[in-house]
Amino acid sequence: MKRLFYPLGMATLLGFFAILFSYSSEPFREIDRAMSQSLKNMRALDGMSLLGDQWVIFAVSVALFLYLWLSQRNYRAMLFVVLSVGAGNALNQLLKHLFERERPDFPHGLESFSFPSGHAMVGLLYLFTAAYFISEQSLSKTAKWIVWLVAIGLTVSVGLSRVAGSEHYFSDVLAGWCAGYTWFIAVAIWYEARFRALKKKRRT
Repeated sequence: MKRLFYPLGMATLLGFFAILFSYSSEPFREIDRAMSQSLKNMRALDGMSLLGDQWVIFAVSVALFLYLWLSQRNYRAMLFVVLSVGAGNALNQLLKHLFERERPDFPHGLESFSFPSGHAMVGLLYLFTAAYFISEQSLSKTAKWIVWLVAIGLTVSVGLSRVAGSEHYFSDVLAGWCAGYTWFIAVAIWYEARFRALKKKRRT
């Protein structure tokens, strides 16, 4: 991964805490209201929420896990998937119960907490993890950019779908993206550091 993405992970960590301490302020409330009004009842966007459902995330993660096992025997990469998506999902649940923000008033009746959005956070984690390993293949530079642009586009759509469906505030989604990207970068740094260490060990 390009080194320039590492500082962005620190920036998103700071961004998460900035949102945490300011989402109840009037300026952020106004942003949440404006985004809710702008995206409300956009059915096509609301439907993208499906891609952030737990069963979809589980199915894609298992498929990626099996691919890395059967085709490459890449056990570190398999652990990457577990840490990124599995541990990331657990972290999201921990954060929800730690901050206990109530969801917006809407008729669907979800009982879980709102901050940060699980669809935004874990959706980013599984899509970026898939893009990371797909782009590791022998693809052209253009193809790799397309893979990442698709992953980013789907991540944004899944996150915004939760605002369109009134399940989350925009600040929940924004915090979910920040937390998800920070966690993804942390796992990627571990993975690439281990790769360099093992490569160096083989040379000695």
